Amino acid sequence: MCIAHHLKKRWAVPTLPFLCTCTLVVLCLSLCGCSEITGYSNALLFPQDVSSVCLEMFDNKSFRRGVEYELSDALAKRIETETPYKIVSSRDRADTVMSGQIVSINESVLSIEREVGRALEKEVQLTAVVNWKNLKTGELLMDNQSVSAQATFSEFQKQDFSYASALAANNLARKIVELMQKKW
Repeated sequence: MCIAHHLKKRWAVPTLPFLCTCTLVVLCLSLCGCSEITGYSNALLFPQDVSSVCLEMFDNKSFRRGVEYELSDALAKRIETETPYKIVSSRDRADTVMSGQIVSINESVLSIEREVGRALEKEVQLTAVVNWKNLKTGELLMDNQSVSAQATFSEFQKQDFSYASALAANNLARKIVELMQKKW
């Protein structure tokens, strides 16, 4: 058999049934799984049936005092600015109630000066447990959700523990607000 005949046979134009079968297979594969895809959306990421939150003061189970005020204040500000919800002071007028407790406040050394052995940079880590309950339905939107955040500070930059704990409380408030969003 000559090479030209072999090439003609190998690269021959496909027949109509073969093309129809290939088209059907490609169409089926491209549509598989597309029933769940909804595309982009402008819908809010937060539950729509909620309009107000009663934010209770967080408890503090650690020996460091004052951080619970920073966290509650930062959380109230973030809820007001980053969500469609309003903070109300009375449980009777609120759709939901958020409460929680700071379970630990840890301070650790990140780097040490070689000659003197003094800490160059430290880190504060806050861990809280958060509850968010829908008062209309009784549904727990967050049930004992553990959240942690940290911030660093350096005494060489005239920063101290209170500076870092305020930053960590703000970071923790940001993470809690992110958890208030609906699951994807």
